[in-house]
Amino acid sequence: MSEEQFNEALNEDGSLASPVLPEGVKNYLIDIDGTITEDVPNEEPERMATCAPFPDALKTLNEWYDQGHVICFFTSRTEEHREVTTDWLNKHGFKFHSLLMGKPRGGNYHWIDNHMVRATRYTGEFTHLVEKEVTIEVFKNHK
Repeated sequence: MSEEQFNEALNEDGSLASPVLPEGVKNYLIDIDGTITEDVPNEEPERMATCAPFPDALKTLNEWYDQGHVICFFTSRTEEHREVTTDWLNKHGFKFHSLLMGKPRGGNYHWIDNHMVRATRYTGEFTHLVEKEVTIEVFKNHK
């Protein structure tokens, strides 16, 4: 999905609408600190401008973007860090569609949605994804 197609998703009144993704297009929500660069806490914002990206993350994410997937960075950095974060992503050549600030810190996330949700924990190497069968938690009456 190109940036133009992503930005063209508008409601009748001209307001931005959530786009319906074409078949085969994935919407990636990617953390920043500890995932595409070293783990920089909000309490050390001076490091946000100088940390180096993980080369494998930059290469893989840009490939996904070029394949038409949607890249959204979702970070625990606060709104006051938006400019330094956007500048850093652009400086290092990350291609992306959007940036969400203020993700809760911690890490014990449990995303509940009426759509299929896939989650992959970053463990030190950013590569393309493979399918794997695992045990997951579901609602008690889930079939």
